[in-house]
Amino acid sequence: MISQISGILIKKQPPHVMIDVKGIGFEIEVPMSTYYGLPKIGEFVVLRTHFLVREDAQQLFGFASDQEKITFKILIKINGIGPRVALAILSGMSVNELALNVQNNEIGNIVRIRCTGNKTAEGRLLDLRCKIDVDVDTNNENSVNNSDLIKALISLGYSEKEAKLATKNTSTNSSLEENIKTALKTLSS
Repeated sequence: MISQISGILIKKQPPHVMIDVKGIGFEIEVPMSTYYGLPKIGEFVVLRTHFLVREDAQQLFGFASDQEKITFKILIKINGIGPRVALAILSGMSVNELALNVQNNEIGNIVRIRCTGNKTAEGRLLDLRCKIDVDVDTNNENSVNNSDLIKALISLGYSEKEAKLATKNTSTNSSLEENIKTALKTLSS
């Protein structure tokens, strides 16, 4: 499996890029979010990749971050979402925006991206809600802390909604234990 490619960027033509790795040119399909972050032609680039093998094709997809790659892999496992639709979704919104739309049941934003009907989008949203475990906070340290805190509160018997509301009074500078105590005080008042 090819999980990362690093080399010299020799061609950019959306949604494809070509990277020269010691004389071998790899053609890679990328979402526009990754494409816009690429360096100039002739410069060094590193992409996380997903190699997809099917009966009729072998495709290499590239991403600027591990988070994009993981989300792409989750998306293509959803019934009705293939690699092209997954790339379109990641081109139309960031991973955090996707997670927020899924969390808030914002069907319209997903329909807008890929001209999908509401019924189809509703089914996909249900599938995504079960599979996407991305915290929508843009601060990674806070995201990990909130995610662990929410899981801890849910394991104590609180609903997900209650747990998320309780995290608003917590601090990224505090330990998980301190944040649990703060959240429990919030929930008990």
